[in-house]
Amino acid sequence: MMQNEILNTSLAAVGEDIGPELGAKMVKDFQDAFPSENQWVFSGKDILQKILNQPDCQGIRFYHALDELGRKTLVSVGINSQEEIISEYSSINAEGIIKREKGIVADRNDLPKPGTKSTSTSIVSDWW
Repeated sequence: MMQNEILNTSLAAVGEDIGPELGAKMVKDFQDAFPSENQWVFSGKDILQKILNQPDCQGIRFYHALDELGRKTLVSVGINSQEEIISEYSSINAEGIIKREKGIVADRNDLPKPGTKSTSTSIVSDWW
């Protein structure tokens, strides 16, 4: 049933508010199953908004990745209405000239410090 709902929905509408209880359960289940994994990855709204502001961007895809230090992170890219990564797009500069721009590929996220657990984002707190 859910698969049919996703197939009949625009890409921009994919995702839903699952509420704090289910969200907390899902996060706790992951942390219990994978205690050595990053608890979280933080991206600021500025870079997310830049990705979303690309022409025909319908949403953001997050890829699991390793940074230069071997730490797990997420690489974020915009996805267009054909479900393709936005690798480039056309823009018009101040002189009215059309030029090609590279699509945004984002990282440099905030990660938990190695060997530490953040108490402010712990699932045991009221709002993780």
